Amino acid sequence: MAEDFDDDTYGFGDFEFERRFLVKALPDTFRDSPSLIIQNYYLAKDGFAIRVRVLANGVQATVEEMDDHYGLLLAEKEKFDFAAITVKGPAAGGTRYEAERSIDPGVGAELVARGDAVIVKTRYSVWLGEDGWVIDEFGGANAGLIIAECERSGPVIDLQIPKFCVTEITDDHRFANDSLALNPYQNWASAYQRELSKVGPVYRQDFGTNR
Repeated sequence: MAEDFDDDTYGFGDFEFERRFLVKALPDTFRDSPSLIIQNYYLAKDGFAIRVRVLANGVQATVEEMDDHYGLLLAEKEKFDFAAITVKGPAAGGTRYEAERSIDPGVGAELVARGDAVIVKTRYSVWLGEDGWVIDEFGGANAGLIIAECERSGPVIDLQIPKFCVTEITDDHRFANDSLALNPYQNWASAYQRELSKVGPVYRQDFGTNR
C-alpha cells in the first residue's frame, strides 16, 4: 500500500506541518506508487473546510480520465480502500489544523458523488533524502496543475528542495485544495503564469536554510 504522507497523525495533535511547491511536469521519480484521490468540500470558506475524501491505492488515472470521467471513477466504489471526513482550519506559516476521522469507503464514495465541489487527482509518494514527499497531478477543472508537498511531524525547516520545484506556494491560498474546488486553476492559470514570469520564483526564507 502506498504511504500517504499527507494524512499521517503526528505528535502535535491535529496540526499538520508542510511546505508546498508548484511543479512544471511530473518527474520520473514519482511515477511509482500512485493513488487515485477524489474529494468533495461541503464547506470551504475563509480557510475553514469540511472535506470528504476517498482514496484507491495502486490506482493511476490519466489526466484525461480525471478530466472527463471522475463520476465513472467513483462508480467503481469497490476499488476505494480508504475514506475519511476531515475538518480543517486556516493555514498560516506552513501550519494548519486538520482533524480527520476514517469512515467506510462505500459511504465516503456516496458522499463524494453527491457534492458539487470536486477535486480529483493522482497522488504519488516517495522518500527523497530524509523526507517523505507527495506530488499531486490534478484533473478536472484543475488539469495542468501539479503540486509537490513535504510534510513533517514539526515545522518543515532546513529543507532540501528538489530541482523540479518551480516556486513555493506554501501560504498561497489560491492553491489550497478547498480554494481550488471553488475557483479551479484553469480559471486563473494564465494570469498566474504572467505573475510568476514577472516576479520570478519565490522560496520562503523563514524556515531555516533552504538547500
